[in-house]
Amino acid sequence: MKDSLVIIPTYNEKENSERIVREIFSLSSDIHVLIVDDGSPDGTATIIKDLQKHFPNTLFIIERKGKEGLGTAYILGFKWALENNYKFIFEMDADFSHPPKDLLRLYNEALKETAVVIGSRYCKGGKVKNWPFGRILMSYFASVYVRLITWMPVTDTTAGFICYRKEFLEKLDFNKITFIGYAFQIEMKFAAWRLGFKMREIPITFTDRLEGASKMSKGIFKEAILGVLKMKLRSFSHKNTYGK
Repeated sequence: MKDSLVIIPTYNEKENSERIVREIFSLSSDIHVLIVDDGSPDGTATIIKDLQKHFPNTLFIIERKGKEGLGTAYILGFKWALENNYKFIFEMDADFSHPPKDLLRLYNEALKETAVVIGSRYCKGGKVKNWPFGRILMSYFASVYVRLITWMPVTDTTAGFICYRKEFLEKLDFNKITFIGYAFQIEMKFAAWRLGFKMREIPITFTDRLEGASKMSKGIFKEAILGVLKMKLRSFSHKNTYGK
């Protein structure tokens, strides 16, 4: 996985952070990992900095003072990745809901000039484990709603397990990304689609976290429902909505 960087935002992930880092590094000696920690009071950053002794020049951390939002964490990571000339930039969670071994599948698809490769729960073959049925329905129909509003050809619009090729991130104007919560994931896919980049979904099995607390809230879904409408309306009035 040469020229690859995995970006993992963290907040209070002491139960998962060391395990996820070690499992990622077990996949390839070439892969690099960047943790963006939002001032976790549980000592997540300290755990990562101790791990850097074992993974010098491959494990990196950016520490922020507090919770500033998922979207801003990833954009900070994307800018860092481009400054350091990575070709394949991954998003994933720290809680093992995204199977680390599937990083290889995303990477292999990105090698085919696919600009955005999405690890999908809802395309054919995708699965969700350990979620209550009500939450599965809410997540699934949230993606249906997004597709109806945006016309995007993506079944899992809120997915957060993704590989981006640098060509897309280089063309994207990060200042035009408006969401900072989980709706950020929707807007990034919408931006890639609007800019004409090739996207593909590959099926994964999403497993709800076993350790630590979920960061999901009602406000996250409110942002997605209302924000998607604004995002679509803005795209009508601005031809070059997301490009530089």
